[in-house]
Amino acid sequence: MKYIFGPVASRRFGMSLGIDLSPDKKRCNFDCIYCELEPAKPVDIYDNPPSVDEIFKEVKNAVDEFEFDVLTITSNGEPTLYPYLNELIDKLKTLNKKLLILSNSSTINDKEIQNALKKLDIVKLSLDSVNEKTFKKIDRPSKSVNLQNIINGIIEFRKIYEGELIIEILVVKGINDKEEEFKKLNDVLAKIKPDRVDISTIDRPPAYKVEGVSVERLFKLSENIKNQNVFIPTRDKINYKIENLTKEELLNTLKKRPFSESDVKNIFDEHTQKIFNDLLKENVLEEVWVGGIKFYKAYV
Repeated sequence: MKYIFGPVASRRFGMSLGIDLSPDKKRCNFDCIYCELEPAKPVDIYDNPPSVDEIFKEVKNAVDEFEFDVLTITSNGEPTLYPYLNELIDKLKTLNKKLLILSNSSTINDKEIQNALKKLDIVKLSLDSVNEKTFKKIDRPSKSVNLQNIINGIIEFRKIYEGELIIEILVVKGINDKEEEFKKLNDVLAKIKPDRVDISTIDRPPAYKVEGVSVERLFKLSENIKNQNVFIPTRDKINYKIENLTKEELLNTLKKRPFSESDVKNIFDEHTQKIFNDLLKENVLEEVWVGGIKFYKAYV
């Protein structure tokens, strides 16, 4: 198979069957320092694109063969550069499967892209920084990409999009791992109003000599993100703990910041978990599912 990979178990979306719109080479308008692909000069045009029918035929055969939770549109690069994306999405929708795209957000200010993506069940957009200098240092975009256009585009897209919008922040040690970065991100996220915010770090060999941060640092930085469903995917044992909260403190915390099911199991100490379970029995907590992840929040 040329365009299909998986199904693979995703920490964020369950079992995913991937569609790679650029299997032969990297085509991206970013050259992110953390990318697992080889460094390459950013491009704005997808050259020699395959036909929609060619891709769809392979996808349909795979859908008939495999069991999975979500059909994920991705690329060795940026999938929204594929010039026939809108037509492809229309055909994929006939398969009656949950559809997800993983995008770097670079084209989200384009109305045609917005109209194509709003047909999907889940849209995951990257936003590693809202600081121009930091953004260019991490994502190394082509000259045509403008950070403020990205921010404005995401805000506008949220207004017309009824599916699940997920914003991903990938943290690189020494670059966007400062408290001030996340405070500024928080201000922008409040305007976007995503359904979920994923905060992650490097967990595969990167294109350049950069490092990720600890899971504990991710949790610490996440404290600056208020009133959002924050998810921190991790395979590691977590040393970060929330300890000895009173019932009132836990309720107040869950009003300001919903916690995922894995957070409750991994970062609440035994005492706080007991208080949490009592709150569940009292039916004062609401369960919210976003992209296959369960969150708990307190009724306001």
